[in-house]
Amino acid sequence: MKNHREPILYDGLLYIIPLAVLSLIIALLGRPFFSLFTLSVAAFIAFFFRNPERSIPQEEGIIVSPADGKVILIQDIFEKECLNAKAIKLSIFLSLIDVHINRIPCSGEIVNVNRKSGNFLAAFKDEASIENECISICISHHRHKILVKQIAGVLARRIICWGNVGDKVERGQRYGLIKFGSRIDIFLPPQIELKVKIGDKVKGGETILGVLK
Repeated sequence: MKNHREPILYDGLLYIIPLAVLSLIIALLGRPFFSLFTLSVAAFIAFFFRNPERSIPQEEGIIVSPADGKVILIQDIFEKECLNAKAIKLSIFLSLIDVHINRIPCSGEIVNVNRKSGNFLAAFKDEASIENECISICISHHRHKILVKQIAGVLARRIICWGNVGDKVERGQRYGLIKFGSRIDIFLPPQIELKVKIGDKVKGGETILGVLK
């Protein structure tokens, strides 16, 4: 799996270049106000698709955040899709101004990728975790399994996942994004010492969510 390092993702350029060209045409037609508006939209999209480098922690046994955003839920559940065991569910809400690149939380191998169609409820709602369109990847990490779920929201209508079954992945590696507002759920083994709480702001690939015991 390629680790995309371009400062603005190619998917963003598909919007930015046409808008920039349109802005130039409008300016040449003598409509500077409308030209400035389309140029501003292009600038916002460039901001949304930014792809910053991160300092990935190297300590043994740590799990890093798969996304930028705010921790909105920490819950004990029984996870059936990947772990098939008791797990800690941790949900991160990504606002429009957060970096939307998603990162691998731990090194290992992708053993399952599941794409599910669904609704587009507001991503901060608890029901969104179950009812919304999503892509889940299951990562085998030593004797543990970790499930990461990319969840669409009201504005997020396309999920991108570059990971495939059999891919060897590294902690902090980029593996996808969700366009325009979204949510990430990560399901962790109960043998983890959490380092975050509800309300904390986290950075993908950089913030340590917990340490496996």
